[in-house]
Amino acid sequence: MQQHTYAIMDEVEGSHWWFVGRRAILEGFLRQIGSKAKLQGSKIKILDVGCGTGANIEMLSQFGEAQGVDVSDDALEFCRRKGLTVQKGLAETLPYEDKSFDLTTALDVIEHLDDDVAGLKEMFRVTKSGGYSLFFVPAFMWLWGVQDDISHHRIRYTRKQIVERIEQAGYKVERATYANITFFPPILAGRTLMKLTGIKPESENNITISALNGVLGKIFSAESFWLKNFNFPFGVSIVVVARKS
Repeated sequence: MQQHTYAIMDEVEGSHWWFVGRRAILEGFLRQIGSKAKLQGSKIKILDVGCGTGANIEMLSQFGEAQGVDVSDDALEFCRRKGLTVQKGLAETLPYEDKSFDLTTALDVIEHLDDDVAGLKEMFRVTKSGGYSLFFVPAFMWLWGVQDDISHHRIRYTRKQIVERIEQAGYKVERATYANITFFPPILAGRTLMKLTGIKPESENNITISALNGVLGKIFSAESFWLKNFNFPFGVSIVVVARKS
C-alpha cells in the first residue's frame, strides 16, 4: 500500500461504514468457526496476516489471544501505539514456527501478493492441524478501482479462483461466498464513473457522507444475518472459511 493510506486507514477504520460492516460480517463467520472447532477462550492463538493498522486484531481479540504480522513499519507503528502484539514479516515467509496458531486470518491481504499461493501455503504451515483460516478478498477484475491501484492489488478474484488457490495450498474449503451485495450497484456505478471521468481521489476510504456513515454501516452489517445461512451469488468481496485437516 502507498504510505499515506495507512494514516487514512487508521483514522477511518473505526467508524467508516465499510470497515464497520466488514467487521460485523467477519465476526459472524468467526462465531461459526468457533462453534464448529470449539475455539473459545483466551488461550486460543490467533494470527492476523497483513494486520495493517490493527483494527482487525482488536476485533479478533474477543475470540482469543490475537496478534499480527505486517511488512510495513508504518502500519506496525500504528499497532504498537494501540498496545497490540505485532512483528514485521512477509506473508510469503512468516516468522513463526509450524502449527503455531489455532486460527489465522488474511483480511484483504492475499490480493497484494505477487505469489498468492506461496502466502496461502505459509498460512497453512503456521496453522495447527484441525485449525481454521478465514480469508476476505476483493471480487471481480471488472470492479477494479482507485483503491486497488493505491493498495497495490495484483488481482480481484472470482469465487472459483480464490477457492482453487486455497485448496492448492492444502486447505479444505468449508465455505465460500460473495459478500457486500448491498452496495454492489453504487460501487460499480461509482467506479465506472471514475473511470469515465478520470477522477482519482487520494483514497476511496475518504469517500463517504459523514451524516450517513452510521446508517450505511448498519445496513452493510445486516448482511451478517443473511450470511449465516445463505451464500450470495455475487458481491464486491469474497469470504472463505478453510480448515487444515
